[in-house]
Amino acid sequence: MNGLAMYVTVKENGQEDLIGRHASLVKRIAYHLISRLPPSVQAEDLIQAGMIGLLEASRHYDPTQGASFETYAGIRIRGAMLDEIRKTDWTPRSVHRKARMVAEVVHEIENRKGRDACDKEIAEAMEISLKEYHQILMDATGCRLFSFDDLEGAGDEPDSGTGAGSSPVDYLQQEDFKRALAEAIAALPERERLVMALYYDEELNLREIGEVLGVSESRVCQIHGQALLRLRGRMSGWLAEQ
Repeated sequence: MNGLAMYVTVKENGQEDLIGRHASLVKRIAYHLISRLPPSVQAEDLIQAGMIGLLEASRHYDPTQGASFETYAGIRIRGAMLDEIRKTDWTPRSVHRKARMVAEVVHEIENRKGRDACDKEIAEAMEISLKEYHQILMDATGCRLFSFDDLEGAGDEPDSGTGAGSSPVDYLQQEDFKRALAEAIAALPERERLVMALYYDEELNLREIGEVLGVSESRVCQIHGQALLRLRGRMSGWLAEQ
């Protein structure tokens, strides 16, 4: 259903007030995302996509499921924005390819040695310099953001449990995946875990995190990129099933 048709439906259902009260949520999520994206991504495009997500949320929200409308709408809005970004993926294929290579090397080293893989041994295994490896991490921070959100199911939340294809088995698999992802995050090296918490939970940007940790913004970018690729390596079994 296009935006105009959805808007008409919303008006007919008397949901204009619900939309109006949560329109600011769309802008808040858009500007939070835009701070992490390249200049080629326009805030206006994210806001437009987010409004469609808000309209969809108003149509599918079921208060009996326990979540507040703001929580449910936030998921739908963010998912709609990420879908819009994916349609015009700005990341070069070479960045995706190198990021996958890092994740695979991290997974292999950690499986073999039974501990966290460090920068030096990852770079040596890839036969590149530390400088080249750190550049891959910085490049990966942008493209891996969306893959990480894919892991969390940001764009694929069920329509209050009533969507086609939903089943108890699907629900259990989703819950198992979330549990496995939470365990993988908890097992990250301390600094990577802290960066993830400050970035995703506290919603600080890279510069602000650098001030907290006493390091440069570029170093935070590297730590963040390595955390995401380490997670991708550790979750590779789940990703292979998607």
